[in-house]
Amino acid sequence: MAATESIHGVIADEARLKSVLDSWRRNLALASQSAAGRISEEELERQTREFLDLLGTALRGGSLDIAGPAWAQVRDFMEKISESRALQGFSSADTAAFVFSLKQPLFEQLGLDAGNDAKRLADNVWAATLLLDSLGLHTVKAFQRTREDVIRRQQEELLELSTPVVKLWEGILALPMVGTLDSARTQVVMESLLNKIAETGAGMAILDITGVPTVDTLVAQHLLKTVTALRLMGAECIISGVRPQIAQTIVHLGVDLQGVTTRANLADALALALQQTGAKLAN
Repeated sequence: MAATESIHGVIADEARLKSVLDSWRRNLALASQSAAGRISEEELERQTREFLDLLGTALRGGSLDIAGPAWAQVRDFMEKISESRALQGFSSADTAAFVFSLKQPLFEQLGLDAGNDAKRLADNVWAATLLLDSLGLHTVKAFQRTREDVIRRQQEELLELSTPVVKLWEGILALPMVGTLDSARTQVVMESLLNKIAETGAGMAILDITGVPTVDTLVAQHLLKTVTALRLMGAECIISGVRPQIAQTIVHLGVDLQGVTTRANLADALALALQQTGAKLAN
């Protein structure tokens, strides 16, 4: 309890608080030189002052357990700081420095508070270390969670961009696929095609796998599922880009593509689709 009161006393005293803030901000500037310009001095001043205000309020409860209800506002504040820095392109080290660079100025004030009492100094510094380390760890966890969310959204966007559904002719759609075809991407392929068919009323779709490097059992099963889903929507499907190597692999794997129309290239697939839909090209 004495350690908690000592830390709170530093923050509650306006003169000592100003000394901590000034030293903390200087430390932050040195620790985050790589992030210079991404956050204004005014914003940094507001954040550091708000953090210490919330810290002082939480310390009145007498507990240093940041998981407790008294620390809810501090946790929320740190999570918002971490999220904003992750989106601004800060590194995890720059983000953690927001908390860890507070140690030195706080320890100095606690040293002045303890005077010649070595045990009191040790107790106060140890309590402050545990507190700031816990807050720093909470900050890094929030930062990593935000970064993972950003990466996941980017991956989803890349999947959508890598599976563009294009209209080749009236009633004929095509989806050229490039790269490895896995479960996640197959789901995007099916959703994109089915949504486009529902939107346009197209009755023919061409899946072009020219850009798919390898076809194994799993990829073949994904293709079959896509064809089945399209037929349930009332559309026929042609798989194009079946190269000799892919044809041999499919036969070797024993995958049954009976009933699935295939062509060697996109041009042949389009010619067949035009024929089946009854479209005629003008001379």
